[in-house]
Amino acid sequence: MERTVRFLLNDEMSRVTLPSGLAVLDLLRRERRLTGTREGCREGDCGACLVLLGEPREGAVRYRPVNSCLLPVGELEGRHLVTIEGLNPPLGPGPAPALNPIQKSFVEEGATQCGFCTPGFIVALTGYFLGNPAPDPETAQDAVAGNLCRCTGYASIRRAIDRLLAQHRALPPGAALERCVGWGIVPAWLAEAPARLAALREPGPGTASVAAPIGGGVLVAGGTDLFVQRPEALQDAPLLFLSERDLSRTWVRDGRRFLGATLPMEDLCGVSPFAAYLSCVASGPVRQRATVGGNLVNASPIGDFTIMLLALGASLGIRGPAMRELALKDFYRGYKKLDLAEGEVVEWVAFPEPGEAGFHFEKVGRRQHLDIASVNTAALLRLAAGRILEARLSAGGVAPVPLLLRRTSEYLSGREAGPKTLAQSLALAQEEIAPISDVRGSAEYKRRLLKHLLVAHFLRLLPQVVSSEAAVALLAGGAV
Repeated sequence: MERTVRFLLNDEMSRVTLPSGLAVLDLLRRERRLTGTREGCREGDCGACLVLLGEPREGAVRYRPVNSCLLPVGELEGRHLVTIEGLNPPLGPGPAPALNPIQKSFVEEGATQCGFCTPGFIVALTGYFLGNPAPDPETAQDAVAGNLCRCTGYASIRRAIDRLLAQHRALPPGAALERCVGWGIVPAWLAEAPARLAALREPGPGTASVAAPIGGGVLVAGGTDLFVQRPEALQDAPLLFLSERDLSRTWVRDGRRFLGATLPMEDLCGVSPFAAYLSCVASGPVRQRATVGGNLVNASPIGDFTIMLLALGASLGIRGPAMRELALKDFYRGYKKLDLAEGEVVEWVAFPEPGEAGFHFEKVGRRQHLDIASVNTAALLRLAAGRILEARLSAGGVAPVPLLLRRTSEYLSGREAGPKTLAQSLALAQEEIAPISDVRGSAEYKRRLLKHLLVAHFLRLLPQVVSSEAAVALLAGGAV
């Protein structure tokens, strides 16, 4: 279904009438001939097609590096789209084009060879410096974790990043955008974007409110999975973008943390206890688009964030004809089946603040980072005087649904944190699961893997009870 969309493209106001599900990558390359944005995997894995998507926020614009292959044109309404062409300095008088500091650093450190992936790296680092007032080597390298390069071996890219960090430390103090403009990595006209976007963000007759009913059409949150699975079918489908419903906030009320359904996963970097585990969930560009609600409604049996929320005792706020609250553990009725009626939409997820309780998440996949888990699991334990006052264990990859280990959790709650208790909990967990053999491992492998990961929880959360030697004994099935 076609939609007229108004947005700022680099330094020009744009208005297009195109299918709302058309990938922005195709808009740029085929309609606008901006071919610096490269077409690679079309699955959000390689980062060659990265662009900056700017969204007005409190008088400023927040820029997120996102994969244009997974970004539908309908999401551009009232936003600022910046491509590699917009980051290039004006052409100089000489035969060679001028380079901005990030581009120059890549050239001087030999971080570009065939050059196919280079625009994506430049865009990723530009977004990183725009959004981080205090850059450091670890987070800077994570910023390009979603970019693949088949030529350089990455050592030269790391050197280029180190060079840029040294330059950034020498900049005069100031706001991130002001420093980036002065540094020369973004053009001066970027500072004018908030005023230019303000007129485009005026509410119109088609703007949806939070309480507006959901009509017919395909609901789109981040679309990072949807546009991989069904890109052709979605291109001309009637799409309803949940980003228009203002559900991207987080707040605390009555001892509970609330997460809006369209809150991007990347925004959980400052929210406990998720921040410590996001680097093993997805790459930065995917986290910038993937949303809290989308992850839950996708209903993957191995969704990392879903498994964490189950252990935290989360509940969902579901809006339909009326608002209702439902425990997340009761949301999944079978493989990809939800307790969600037609016309209903998840608006928020909430969980009690963990406080002094211990929380731990584990996953094993074929890669350490940016991979789908074979098995993942989370644990929350609240302890006092050697007793487990409260326990919640969850597991993914071992059942048709994201699974709360109810019997195991109930058994642990209220018991002494001793060797026999932990050994019995491992046996109970094996009775609750029903893994299948698939490309991520055999059923027997997944059973053994869950046992190892639960012991890893005990090692982390009960160090006074479970030593390394005791962990070996637990896994062997003997006395601790």
